[in-house]
Amino acid sequence: MPFTEIDGINTHYEVRGDGPAVLMYSPGGFDARIEQWTDLGVYKRIKLLDHLPARYTCILFDRRENGQSGGRVEQITWDHFVRQGAGLLDALDIDKAHIMGGCMGCCPVAAFGATHPERTLSMVHYWPVGGAKYRISSHQRFAAHIEFVEANGLQAVVDLVNSHTKNFSGDPRGGPWGQPIRNSAAFATAYAALDPAGYVQTVTAMYLGLIDRDTAPGADPEALMALDIPSLIVPGNDNFHATSAARYLQECLDGSEYWDIPVDDQTEDNAPAKVLEFLDGASR
Repeated sequence: MPFTEIDGINTHYEVRGDGPAVLMYSPGGFDARIEQWTDLGVYKRIKLLDHLPARYTCILFDRRENGQSGGRVEQITWDHFVRQGAGLLDALDIDKAHIMGGCMGCCPVAAFGATHPERTLSMVHYWPVGGAKYRISSHQRFAAHIEFVEANGLQAVVDLVNSHTKNFSGDPRGGPWGQPIRNSAAFATAYAALDPAGYVQTVTAMYLGLIDRDTAPGADPEALMALDIPSLIVPGNDNFHATSAARYLQECLDGSEYWDIPVDDQTEDNAPAKVLEFLDGASR
């Protein structure tokens, strides 16, 4: 079970397959684990990892604060996730890669392309999060956590997340550092000792910075419009993955390919083939 330290945080990762590298930012919102590529919703149905490793080196990892990766209490921005992905490529001695994300993983993909265009062979955005309902519900989730902290303190957060296995989406009161608390007694002790008022300020700045618009977060439109990177966009259509967010990325990414297909028609028979076709073209 390989780990590597990136930006002072332990990152759990896996490498599958052979061929050009594809760095894959996991779906699942604030539960972005490697397993979500095979166990979650549409990704379970389309089975990308049953097909992509036959022709590509798939680099999978638990995003920081998720799964078996570590974390650190700070005002997290999309750039922190970019640094994690770039640091993993560095650790594997990979200069350039295709960058793929699902769900909230599309946000760091956009940020990665804007920050490291010279390292980005292509971008794949599968079901990008976004839309007014996504912003509102995300803000409500953080607000529920802050309300719990202000009423009960940080030790109560530790006790709560250790009382069950729910993630931040399942029980927002536990906040975005629930999994590192479960993973490490030392982290839990340090977390409980933080100044609650300063912690609330950090969390507030974090969510207002991450989820700052009624469309796809991750990178400013001016930065996206300046890119010349082959891009594939596959739309979702629900309260968390508004089709408008996918269309926004199409608008901002000049020359991008938008796969205009209904959600229910995205299957194992066509989705992996579409992604592979795009990657093959971008690899030439």
